This record gives sequence, structure tokens and C-alpha cells, in this order.
Amino acid sequence: MQLNETHDPALVSWVTSANAAGCDFPLQNLPFAVFRRAGSQEPWRGGVAIGDRILDLAHAADLKALGSAQQAALQAASQGELNAFMAMGPAAWSGLRLALSRALREGAAEQRLLQDGLIAQDQAEYRLPARVGDYTDFYTSVHHATNVGRLFRPDNPLMENYKWVPIGYHGRASSLRVSGVDFHRPQGQLRAPGADPALQPCARLDYELELGIYAGPGNPWGQPIRMQDAEDHIFGLCLLNDWSARDVQAWEYQPLGPFLAKNFATTISPWIVTLEALAPYRTAFTRPPEDPQPLPYLSSAANSAHGAVDIRLAVGLQTQGMRAAGLAPELITRTSYRHAYWTMAQLITHHTVNGCDLQPGDLLGTGTLSGPTPGEAGALLEITEGGKKPLTLANGETRTFLQDGDAVVLRAHCEKPGAARIGFGECLATVLPAYQA
Repeated sequence: MQLNETHDPALVSWVTSANAAGCDFPLQNLPFAVFRRAGSQEPWRGGVAIGDRILDLAHAADLKALGSAQQAALQAASQGELNAFMAMGPAAWSGLRLALSRALREGAAEQRLLQDGLIAQDQAEYRLPARVGDYTDFYTSVHHATNVGRLFRPDNPLMENYKWVPIGYHGRASSLRVSGVDFHRPQGQLRAPGADPALQPCARLDYELELGIYAGPGNPWGQPIRMQDAEDHIFGLCLLNDWSARDVQAWEYQPLGPFLAKNFATTISPWIVTLEALAPYRTAFTRPPEDPQPLPYLSSAANSAHGAVDIRLAVGLQTQGMRAAGLAPELITRTSYRHAYWTMAQLITHHTVNGCDLQPGDLLGTGTLSGPTPGEAGALLEITEGGKKPLTLANGETRTFLQDGDAVVLRAHCEKPGAARIGFGECLATVLPAYQA
């Protein structure tokens, strides 16, 4: 991923809100989503975030505002699902992003055509940006794996295979929901010590701080994707909250792994930040020298040089009592994606090494992205040590696991000297009481 003119931190937009300090969506970002005006019956269509506005790509396509060379990509990106655009590959993505960057810069002639296609983000509603055919969740944080393993296997917290192979499981795409859609506390079969199993509402509901990776062009069935090609098959990233019923999981997960404890709800943010936009924040991927180094099929010079990404992640928790008192969500975790034990490219390559065929719009979860310190834990299971040490909030409330009415908000941004700050927006949902027929 090379730096180009779209990353220039000096770029200024004619959309003035994009130039504000701390803005998630400056001209150097330009993430994609699918939206319509809130409460309307308008067609869903693709849009790009710029400041506090959305550029309606269907409007731009109708006017042929970006010229004939970008019209095919623009039309694909303006649809109610972005799969066709994702399938076009890096050259098309980069070409459209460059054209949008130039058209949205201060002084651009395209302002006259595009300014009527701006819609305020707070007046829009969103849907899943792509048709997700398959969803795979990985386990890429060695810190999370160790912390959780220590709760159940104090003498052997990390399974032997963890440092050799990216661990994952196939999730349920049908229960993916976009930020802002609340969900009911799941029910499941639980077993208390000394008692028979019973169907009950989950009592140990948790969140998981993750990123989602959207696949771009797929691979033919039977043909693995090599490490040197893997990032050509990644369109971009979003925030992802893999809600987890820890007590359901404890009873059901052996011998085949997660099932009902994971498939009831997964929340994703509406905006997809492209891999190209993240180029300034790429960093070296390294392993401790005493650890096994990746097998040759999971290794490349490019991955070692800049396979990791410094995406700063945060979790906020807002209880029902906080909301009633007008209190904002309380920040309970800060960490970074740079701590991941496996990179995006390694996940793509391993996922396909057996001949599995990815499709445009398929979603890969990173797994909980905990860092090396207690303040970087990405789930309540870790923060409270399995419920043994309750988390005390600033208003005096405590939590071991989530209660009804609790809202969890995930946020992320990239920031460093010499580069424009870019953000991901938010990933938010509130826990509703268990469904009553």
C-alpha cells in the first residue's frame, strides 16, 4: 500500500466540516456506506462520508460528475449493496477514491455539481453496506487468548496451536446488524453447578471489541490466495462487536466450538474505511524471537515491513442510569490493532489455503483485540476476571457482565504526526430484555 496525493495532510475540502480538528471523516478518509434519509422510503444507495455530511454517490453517478473514466466504478459504488464495487478490485477502488478526493477539494470545479448531493449524517439511516454471504470470526489477540485461557486453564492458558495457526470459526451472517439496531438478551441452555440444564435468559452477556475485514475480489474455488496477493482481496475495515453469551458458551462449546453463544447478534459500524486510506498508519509486524515464526505460506517481506496497522480502539459503556442522568458513555478500554498476533493478510491467506473460495462482501472478524495491559482488555470477561472483580463506574454502579439497558459503543481512529487523523465513526447497540412471546 503506497502513499499518494490523497494522503496529503494539507488537503482542504470545500465541505468545511471536513476540515475541523478531530473530525473522523476528513478529505483523507472517504469511507463508504449504504444509506437513505431517515424515515423515508427512498432507495438505499452508496455514499461517502465527508465531514458531517454524506456525498450521495447515486446523485453523482446520475450527473456523471466524475468523468467517464470513473463512471463504471461510481455506478457500482452507488448501489444499495457495495458487493459489485468490492469485486472490481484495488485499481477501481483507488481510481474512484482519487477522483472523489480531487472533486471534494477546495476550489474543485465539481463543487457546483456535487453540493446538492450532500446529506447530513444525522438525518440519514444506514443498512449493512454489503450482502455478507459468509462471516468468519478469528482469534487474533494473543493477550485476549491468554487472559481468557488463564480463567479456565491457569497452568496452560494458551493452547499449543495458537502461535502456529490463525484460529477461527464460521459465524452466522444472518444476525449481523448495523450500528444503532438494539437486540434482545439471548436465551440458551444453561447449567448451574449441581443442577440439570435449563432454558434461561443469558446472565453473563458480554461485548467483544473487534474489527471487521471486508473481502474484495474473491478467489476461484480450490485456488489459495498467496500472501503477496492477499491485500488485493481486502476492500476495507469496519468496527465489529461480537456479542457473546458467556454462560451459554461454557455449556455448549465442547467439542465443536461456539454456536448459540455467538450467533444471536453481531453489530458492525456502517462506514467501511478503505485499506488505502489506512496506508499512513501501517507498521511493522513482528513476533517475539522466542515464539514460532509464521510458516512460509504465512510470511512475506511486505507483511513483515508493514503488515500491522496502528488503529486506536476504544470501548464506552453507558448504563440505563447514566442515560437517565444525561451522562455520556464512560470509556472503559483503550487499545490498538497493532497488538494483533496475526495480520489481515495472514487471515486471508490461511482462510483460503485449503481452497476455500471467498466472495466479495464476505466478512472476517479479527476476534477480541485486547492489548498487553489490563486497561487494554477488550471484553468484560477479561476486565472482571470472569465476574470475580466487578468493574466500578464513575457513578458508583458496578458491572460484572452487561445488564438490560446497557449500551456499548466502540470507536476507532488513526492519528500520528505528519498524517491526517481519520476515524471509523461509532458502533453502538443497547441490550433489551429477553424476548417474551
